[in-house]
Amino acid sequence: MIQITLPDGSVKSFEKNVTPIDVAKSISQGLARNVISASFNGTTVESSTPLTTDGSLVLYTWNDKEGKTAFWHSSAHVLAQALEELYPGVKLTIGPAIENGFYYDVDFGEHTVSDKDFKAIENKMIEIARGKHEFKMREASKAEALALYIDNEYKTELIENLEDGTITFCDHDTFTDLCRGGHIPNTGIIKAVKILSIAGAYWRGDENNTQLTRVYGISFPKQKELTEYLELLEEAKKRDHRKLGKELELFTFSQKVGQGLPLWLPKGAALRERLENFLKKAQKKAGYEMVVTPHIGQKELYETSGHYAKYGADSFQPISTPKEGEEFLLKPMNCPHHCEIYNSSQWSYKDLPKRFAEFGTVYRYEQSGELHGLTRVRGFTQDDAHIFCTADQLDKEFKDVIDLVLYVFGSLGFENFTAQVSLRDPENPDKYIGSEENWTKAENAILNAAKDKNLNYIVETGEAAFYGPKLDFMVKDALGRQWQLGTIQVDYTLPERFDLTYKGSDNELHRPIMIHRAPFGSMERFIAILLEHTAGNFPLWLMPDQVIVLSISEKYEKYAKKVLTLLENNEIRALADNRNETMGKKIRDAEMKKIPYMIIVGENEEEERKISVRKHGGEDLGMISVEAFTEIIETEVNKTLKQF
Repeated sequence: MIQITLPDGSVKSFEKNVTPIDVAKSISQGLARNVISASFNGTTVESSTPLTTDGSLVLYTWNDKEGKTAFWHSSAHVLAQALEELYPGVKLTIGPAIENGFYYDVDFGEHTVSDKDFKAIENKMIEIARGKHEFKMREASKAEALALYIDNEYKTELIENLEDGTITFCDHDTFTDLCRGGHIPNTGIIKAVKILSIAGAYWRGDENNTQLTRVYGISFPKQKELTEYLELLEEAKKRDHRKLGKELELFTFSQKVGQGLPLWLPKGAALRERLENFLKKAQKKAGYEMVVTPHIGQKELYETSGHYAKYGADSFQPISTPKEGEEFLLKPMNCPHHCEIYNSSQWSYKDLPKRFAEFGTVYRYEQSGELHGLTRVRGFTQDDAHIFCTADQLDKEFKDVIDLVLYVFGSLGFENFTAQVSLRDPENPDKYIGSEENWTKAENAILNAAKDKNLNYIVETGEAAFYGPKLDFMVKDALGRQWQLGTIQVDYTLPERFDLTYKGSDNELHRPIMIHRAPFGSMERFIAILLEHTAGNFPLWLMPDQVIVLSISEKYEKYAKKVLTLLENNEIRALADNRNETMGKKIRDAEMKKIPYMIIVGENEEEERKISVRKHGGEDLGMISVEAFTEIIETEVNKTLKQF
């Protein structure tokens, strides 16, 4: 007999070679019908995998993240089979599950594939799925694996990097694929499929390699769920920040300037400035000091910090100065510069904590195929700050940063979020720098702060930065998509590498602890996410234009100008539309620009010295005085803009 521990802590005895699906049946037939994947002792297994030792078992259904991963990974196998049958001679490479769906990278050779072929691929996948073919894992020797893929240089390369005795394949129907495992019981569970798009993708992500065709798809256990997902995609298209950014005249891109380098238009620049001022005001109250650092730094600076060793390949190439023999890099991170600012003075424990903040622009080389609007760029501005404190101050400082992040979220309408504590991967110590002792201290500090602040948090092993663990905030937007916004990191390593010190009460030199934090993260990415979350309907305090004054005819332009002046005197951002257009067109244009309030002035309004007010979306507030309207604006701003 073997002992199986379930997630609720209960332990059940079973005969050796019991399978996860057998365990599910022992609990309930309903559970067994819904189980599609499992993990045993932390390792992904098939629902039919025989269990031979004592251990902990977790059963997954479609409602679990791991269940969806198995479902979409299995669907990628079905996609690969469909492509082989429809396009004889294609060469398959890799096909993983992703956050929403799956993809397969394929060398189509002489074949061409376009969106006109999507329906045929979908039909073939459903035809295969209806066969209810079981997914079966088997081991193979390296020689057998290489023989199977003798005509596929991509699979051959993958196999050559594997150790003999560790190679496995997955079979279903007439199809077989190199695979580590993690599948649903059979293809019949796949009821609905959609091919979403195709794109170019270099083999192994290296632009020097062959360009493949990446086929993206998604699948569901019910047609209804696919329909709902496609409706969500349509809404996402309407909210696409690239589309809204153009319509609202916030930013643009220029091929002459360079890919991934956004240009901020006047309204976008003003929006950024308001966000910066909003955070600067809160930071000032919290005791931060603003600093400014250059856009480049000597290569030696980033070698000292460890960034060059870890990220040098993803940075722009060094800029050489032949006459001086120096090498500079475009700044990939602000923290090394802030360490040098700290090092410019001698500090006592009485001076700490020191909190240096900067809206610093950094540069990282991203492949052109990975660039995406403002969410993936080559130059971006971080709302960076670094706190240098003593061990006794760490807990309070970390919790104060949590409060600041929550203040930012509250003022910008992000209410649905979880916190993620990212720890190092104990199996890969070479990924990190710093001592075991300091890593343990840093990880415990974050875990304790998350507990004490009653955060809804999860722990992710292996997601830490190379120099320290971190607390990331995972925010769900209005469409239910999850984004990482806001990060706080504890760092014992950079203070050592830069030899940072302060004089303690014992008159001896001590090493400060460093906290990295960025509530927005990247300003560009934050604004993109905020655009899509709000569909361009920003909180009133942040809107580029809060009010537009529409005059019924030229006759009332003078009164419209007077109203505009009164609004501006009350620090309300307003503009006037005095074009010789119909009122209907003026209103439609104002709606398209997402302007929250429209003020209409004509004969009645001028006579009574009042204004007619219409909200974005069509709500009519009637005829009121300008004074009453300014109170409405002030009340709404105070309601959404929290006090820190």
